[in-house]
Amino acid sequence: MVRKTSATRVTITKARILRSVASSSAIETDETTSVIEQRLKRGERRFKQLTLAS
Repeated sequence: MVRKTSATRVTITKARILRSVASSSAIETDETTSVIEQRLKRGERRFKQLTLAS
């Protein structure tokens, strides 16, 4: 296994998070990653009244 040195920093952007969530969801739902990613970018919410627990 190759380990990155501590000097190497990876910037986490919103685009990377969206891609990661879309990829994970695509595996679970058999939809394409691009379709899910576009839906996430548009900000569509299926259940608008629900919020994340805090």
